[in-house]
Amino acid sequence: MPRPSSTGSKVGAKARATKTRAEKTRATKTRAKKTRGAKAGEKTRAAKTGVKAGAKAAEKTGTKPRRLKKLSGGGGASEPRILHLDTFSGIAGNMFAAALLDLGLERKQLEQDLAGLGVDHRLKLSRTRRGSLSARFLEVVVPGQTRLRKRGKSGHAHLHAQTDAQTDAQTSAQTNAQADHAHDHGPHGPQAGGSRSYAEITDLIGRARLAENVRNRALAIFEALGRAEARVHGVSLDEVHFHEVGAVDAIVDVTAAAIGIERLGVVRVTSSPVALGYGMIDSSHGRLPLPAPATLELLKGIPTVPAHVEWETVTPTGAAILRTLVDEFTSMPAMTVEAVGLGAGNDRPGPVPNVLRAVIGRSNEGLGRDRIVVLEANLDDLVPEHFDYVMERLFAAGALDVSIQHIQMKKNRPGFLLRVLARPGDRMDLAGILFAESGTLGVRSQEWERLLLDREEGRVQTPYGRIAVKWVRDINGALQVSAEYDACKRAAQRAGVPLREVVRCAEETAREQNS
Repeated sequence: MPRPSSTGSKVGAKARATKTRAEKTRATKTRAKKTRGAKAGEKTRAAKTGVKAGAKAAEKTGTKPRRLKKLSGGGGASEPRILHLDTFSGIAGNMFAAALLDLGLERKQLEQDLAGLGVDHRLKLSRTRRGSLSARFLEVVVPGQTRLRKRGKSGHAHLHAQTDAQTDAQTSAQTNAQADHAHDHGPHGPQAGGSRSYAEITDLIGRARLAENVRNRALAIFEALGRAEARVHGVSLDEVHFHEVGAVDAIVDVTAAAIGIERLGVVRVTSSPVALGYGMIDSSHGRLPLPAPATLELLKGIPTVPAHVEWETVTPTGAAILRTLVDEFTSMPAMTVEAVGLGAGNDRPGPVPNVLRAVIGRSNEGLGRDRIVVLEANLDDLVPEHFDYVMERLFAAGALDVSIQHIQMKKNRPGFLLRVLARPGDRMDLAGILFAESGTLGVRSQEWERLLLDREEGRVQTPYGRIAVKWVRDINGALQVSAEYDACKRAAQRAGVPLREVVRCAEETAREQNS
């Protein structure tokens, strides 16, 4: 037999050594898997134990946990987030804020944002029961504030406005004014500090350290309140003084509502028809019917249903929130539900639990939707060069889009069809501009449902400066990019380059940034 070479022996030894090491490695991996499996089993058993413990705790309290985790704005999902309000028992400012907290709005974040108001207050949040339901109850505690409560037939915080003369009279007879508030103010008692004017409130919010969207929402809610009170009392907006709504706790409620919408990343708000109670309440203005006059003014054009209870289900603050924030009054839209929150009002006997139910989720239709109002007028005597001014006024007042079409009218007269798209809440202001500026004798108005592609706006850095762009996802999920014309125009003029070069550069940069 031929003698084996030394090289072959070495190779064989190396092979055997490699095999031995491989076997050791496999054994080590096997032990590691067993260890991980044991730990996973322990975690699973612990999780099951925790679930059982949670179920037992829920059985004791008669409730089941509704939240699995904290919600945050954006969330990384592609579909827009929808908030639906179930107003079967009405709505108040503190109920709305409490429902958002119960949904998953983080209290720490809310308190940090509210600190930007620069007013001394503290949030008191508790878990309570209304009927058979577990809900969150929110109070705003103001140091040194005197709370005078008298039980009546109101379930929530109530507010009203007064003229300058009424303010002077109440300041000089403060004790009597407080005694006149015989109805229940819910979590917000009458204020010992007199009143604040509408201008003082808007100045406070305008100076506050708040996100721009939050500030705008809060100001819009108070403007709706102010205009309603002015109409009810027959005074101008500047003459309106808020007695209770001007207090710190009510300002906090309204601002908290605006913060919650922003923090939770809500892009669309819907609501069921609003349930209204009936009866009478005692106030500093004397006995008033329910719904309160300002509440009913704010609910014009909003669908309502009877609540069949003899107490105040909707406060002016709650009505103003609905008027300002809700895009559509309808049954709960198609969505994938993420969380459910319940905000409690005052406890009171009756067949209906005094809570506001809020449901948040993502659209599962692939498209967003909202409601818009369409205003139209046929014009045969509009000076064409005046249309630019009319358009500017309409956009400044909140119009979403303005267009004009050439038409042939009766008696073969050439004319124009002027069309305005807007949010339903801006209908009357925009119609007023059309009457004032176009000379029309009538304005047609109707509401349309609008389907929306998912979109995002931002800015990109280019060699020509920062340019505003819009990213849009089409129905199939493909990304479309559009550069904002005015920003590109200004950049092209500054740089002395063709407009199309600035547009191309901005859109290419935007695509690369999103790739």
